[in-house]
Amino acid sequence: MLQLDGVTIVQGDFRLEADLTLESGARVAVLGPSGAGKSTLLGAIAGFVPLSTGRVTLDGEDLSTLAPGARPLSILFQDNNLFPHLSAAQNVALGLRPSLRLTGTEQEKVDAALERVGLELLGGRRPAQLSGGQQSRVALARALLRRRPLLLLDEPFAALGPALKTEMLALVREILNETGAMLLMVTHDPEDARAIASQAIVVTEGEAARPAPLAALLDNPPDALASYLGRRRGAEPNAAHEGDDHSAG
Repeated sequence: MLQLDGVTIVQGDFRLEADLTLESGARVAVLGPSGAGKSTLLGAIAGFVPLSTGRVTLDGEDLSTLAPGARPLSILFQDNNLFPHLSAAQNVALGLRPSLRLTGTEQEKVDAALERVGLELLGGRRPAQLSGGQQSRVALARALLRRRPLLLLDEPFAALGPALKTEMLALVREILNETGAMLLMVTHDPEDARAIASQAIVVTEGEAARPAPLAALLDNPPDALASYLGRRRGAEPNAAHEGDDHSAG
């Protein structure tokens, strides 16, 4: 169970409040206008953004005082957070040992993770030698290897084409089914949200709302979300024009 208990994040004139609970294994889309604080919310959970008040707990453990690397979670960003001077296999291996001094068993785990995402023949290549989709797979393989109970996705597939993005979301779904991990995914695309999530948190007007059923929320969004989606409240979902803004919020 993930709890944000009286959380307030203040950065200059920006303020975001969150007081919510997510059950173990939940799959949650984080929706809202650009600049509302979606990425900031994930950053606070991951430990990259300091809390002004409140605390974040996971299964009863207070994460608020832990460094990002010590938190039992994995996070994928738009840039995949790969080290350009390391090979794909080494980038994956960081999920086990930052020193990269692997035992034979650990190397087998790295090889298995690369095979799981279809990169078993490309482990020796550096990120610049890989396509965008392959880079995303490397980052996902590292998250798979870490097997943390919480996976945070900050639009890591936003720059991919529709077919490849669909394939990556399907792979994430398979991994979640295998591991039982909880998912929070920032997205600007309602269809991406529908593909993987059953609940949604709407971030708008300085607040991260408590989770609500995704389908009902998208079919009848609150005013702020409806405006962002370019939809009149109560209008047919398929009649709306979906924006193509992929900037993090």
